[in-house]
Amino acid sequence: QVGVIWGGHGGGMTTIEAVDLTKRYGDTLAVDGLGFTVRPGVVTGFLGPNGAGKSTTMRMILGLDHPTAGEVRIDGRYYDQLKDPLTYLGALLEAKAWHGGRSAFNHLLCLAQSNGIARSRVREVLETVGLTAVAKKKTKGFSMGMGQRLGIAGALLGDPRILMFDEPVNGLDPEGIHWIRNLMKSLAAEGRTVFVSSHLMSEMALTADHLVVIGQGRLLADTSMAEFIEENSRGYVRIRTPQRERLLDVLRDAGITVVESGAEVLEVDGDKSEAIGELAARNQIVLHELSPQRASLEEAFMQLTAESVEYHAHDGPPLAAALPAGAELGGQRGGQQPAQQWGSDWRQR
Repeated sequence: QVGVIWGGHGGGMTTIEAVDLTKRYGDTLAVDGLGFTVRPGVVTGFLGPNGAGKSTTMRMILGLDHPTAGEVRIDGRYYDQLKDPLTYLGALLEAKAWHGGRSAFNHLLCLAQSNGIARSRVREVLETVGLTAVAKKKTKGFSMGMGQRLGIAGALLGDPRILMFDEPVNGLDPEGIHWIRNLMKSLAAEGRTVFVSSHLMSEMALTADHLVVIGQGRLLADTSMAEFIEENSRGYVRIRTPQRERLLDVLRDAGITVVESGAEVLEVDGDKSEAIGELAARNQIVLHELSPQRASLEEAFMQLTAESVEYHAHDGPPLAAALPAGAELGGQRGGQQPAQQWGSDWRQR
């Protein structure tokens, strides 16, 4: 059974503030004038397509990368100005950032001693993440899920005011995912600042209260979860009735625009379910379904970031299978068999 034990650092209210944050790697602009504030008391989700600049931004928060321009501060200070930084900000960026020859206990003990944290705290966080039984085992034998739990233990070690997680549910089983979700919510409820990046939209929808969304290094949205979904998706009412034609006449007479979707379903944009129900009742029309529909976080995210996706996959068969007869690929014409098996040229060297 996994529990949570906290000390006394949670009373401080701490923010992360990025101002015109920019990072270039040669000719590549990874982060472009990014500005946002992560506030305490809520779980803030950090979303964006692959290559959007999320990990780079998190590395700049921790001082692992230096901005080309702009700045990011923690409670008004840079990360390297914090004394005993693990007591201010605990982070999980790379789950397996440890020496494989050390035990889980000794790995955490090294971190604790570097930041003036009591030895007893190591036992507490190992209990919190459910690794007490393997505390003395070398980490090189840990599974991905065990490694993720150890990384989370390292983030919790200093009882920090800020928690920052990059893909925290990677490798976790369903029980572990449920646990980390509740952990993040409980941390935020205590007044701590929780900043979490993930590609699992279904999990973010259950965890985050606020969203910071970026694409190609630029800020696309900084808003609450509810507002983000409302602004970037279509809301409508789904209706099914055996008296379809009569209901269509009644709704149109009332000035309500109806979209016919399939043989049995009608759709009305907006949140008009109460008005439609009252009209149906007044005209003695039987309804089999009257349900407001709202897009998921994933659908809203896809809508907003459609123009910011750097790596596009394509539906359908691989290119070679789709080439017309006579087209050339790798020096061979379509329909012809290659003279040699793949790799035979270098096998003969």
